[in-house]
Amino acid sequence: MTKLLSKRSLKAGLPPGSLVHLGNNVREKADITIINYNETDFRLNKTEEAGECLSYIDPSMVTWINVEGISDAGVIETIGRHFDLHPLLLEDIMNTDQRPKMEDYGDHLFIVVRTLLLENGGSRVVTDQVSFVLGRQYVISFQERQNDLFKPIEARLGNGKWRIRKMGADYLVYSLIDAIVDNYFAILEKLGEHIEVLESQLVASPIPETLRSIQAMKRDLIFLRKSVWPLREVVSGMERGESDLIEASSRVYFRDVFDHTVHAIDTVETFRDMLSGMLDIYLSSASNRLNEVMKVLTIIATIFIPLTFIVGLYGMNFKYMPETQWVFGYPAAVLLMIIVALSMVRFFKKKKWF
Repeated sequence: MTKLLSKRSLKAGLPPGSLVHLGNNVREKADITIINYNETDFRLNKTEEAGECLSYIDPSMVTWINVEGISDAGVIETIGRHFDLHPLLLEDIMNTDQRPKMEDYGDHLFIVVRTLLLENGGSRVVTDQVSFVLGRQYVISFQERQNDLFKPIEARLGNGKWRIRKMGADYLVYSLIDAIVDNYFAILEKLGEHIEVLESQLVASPIPETLRSIQAMKRDLIFLRKSVWPLREVVSGMERGESDLIEASSRVYFRDVFDHTVHAIDTVETFRDMLSGMLDIYLSSASNRLNEVMKVLTIIATIFIPLTFIVGLYGMNFKYMPETQWVFGYPAAVLLMIIVALSMVRFFKKKKWF
């Protein structure tokens, strides 16, 4: 996150709307997929040139333009000029640390959503920005990198049996956002399994590695919460029909996405509470182990205190100490120390101190 924020210095002194890519996922060329569809027809084309992709647009059909790779300002600018998109909107597309939001530009909506991915073998959560522009007959999606989240949507569009072919562009946006939210639950399930493993390790044998894993998981959940929580307000605004680009027939579907988003947020909060409790348990276990060690050391030191006194007493070099001339003085002193030590051990056991 620090590395991403440090790149904001690249825009210092530039006017608003300057297209400068702020992000870590850089691609030399964007992959552009153009899908035109209606209830009876479906067309799919792919290209790497923004100018070529615009030639595939059919105003009589719903058009979905999916751009994978947003580091090329020329592609963003060409598409933005064709659809008359505001320069600040284009700037937000290339600035990949946006929080989920929805902005109404009158004849189109700008929606920012964050996707979740697992890296490092499923132990690290990362997030990417996905931007949507919803118009009357078109949807444009901008993704930082290529992923398979929208492949099922493409498959459903290719199959004329699904409802999506009969609905408008607003339903397509719903389907894309719904795919992103559904992926949240897949990520949360993986995190839940990881938390269960950490909980088992914590109960069996807590070690410093367990503490590091708990802290890393807490950081992931904080980052995840920042990505998911604002989406609730975005979907709520679309469900309430604040824009006439969202048809009344589609609002009920956005209500369903809203419920799923709230469920995801509740799950994140539950995991955070669990990890906080696990962290407290680890610290308590570590404190208890330290207390047990200190108790044993204290008992040993306490036993040796009278023994040290006896040894110190008879270690004085006075000439006229009665016991120093006694034949059985040494065995008697050793026997006395043994009796004292055993008596103290018995006393401690009777008190159940160990």
